[in-house]
Amino acid sequence: MNNQDIRQRFLFDGTDIRGEITTLAASYRAIVTQQQYPPSVANILGEFLVAASLLSATLKFSGIVSIQAMGGGPLNTIMAECSQGSKLRGIVRGDLAAAGKIDNLQDLVGNASLAITIEPEGGERYQGIVPMDAQDLSGCLEHYFNQSEQLPTQIKISANEKVVSGVLVQQMPNRNSVDKTAADWEHICALMQTLQSEEQLHLSHDEQLYRLFHEDGVRLFEPEALHFFCSCSRQRTEQALISLGSEEVYDICEQQGSVKITCEFCSEPYEFNRAHIDEMFGNPQPTLH
Repeated sequence: MNNQDIRQRFLFDGTDIRGEITTLAASYRAIVTQQQYPPSVANILGEFLVAASLLSATLKFSGIVSIQAMGGGPLNTIMAECSQGSKLRGIVRGDLAAAGKIDNLQDLVGNASLAITIEPEGGERYQGIVPMDAQDLSGCLEHYFNQSEQLPTQIKISANEKVVSGVLVQQMPNRNSVDKTAADWEHICALMQTLQSEEQLHLSHDEQLYRLFHEDGVRLFEPEALHFFCSCSRQRTEQALISLGSEEVYDICEQQGSVKITCEFCSEPYEFNRAHIDEMFGNPQPTLH
């Protein structure tokens, strides 16, 4: 079993093609078990997590990449994010019971759009949106790269309940002749089509690339560790409550005795009693005798 949480770049000598390969195991299981997702839902979220990692690796700068599907199916939202430092998180919203009986992406999300958002560190956020009209997430992402980045790209992702793995190859701007570039790309894409799910899920990165490209001068770079990380904190939760306004927060506290919030990403619970809320809004209440 391929049981590491790593991402690696690879190149082909003498070509304008680069690649990224990612496997998630412990981090993937940590994310999906937080919410006890049904297997089919967990697999789809795993694909989104791997995709976020692969896309993040293509950036030439530090930043955050998020991939989000929003539609009208049983799952109305699927979101995965990979930030600088290779930190991953993700979430699914919708009717999980109904979604657990479906294993087709189109049926899970309905008539959905896929938004790829890139937030450069210290730079301006930008977003590309494509329809989710392909049979799988890989096809939708290939459409995004062809349309928004104008870089021919091929992606293959496989997932089960324990591990998810993905590989991306991409044609960079030409340095070689047009004819050689086209021939190289056609050749690599043909080999990519032979990659089987069982190979992705059970073989190491070295073994996968050797089976595919051992005659093509492929060079695999050092691995980069990936891990689950949630950016929630008590301070950020306080800020979210402040944005609701004092009237609404005090009303909730009055009805429930305190305000309780659980992070959707990591299930960390936060509780604020009346004294906390008074301090939060700078409104200390008089002591009753």
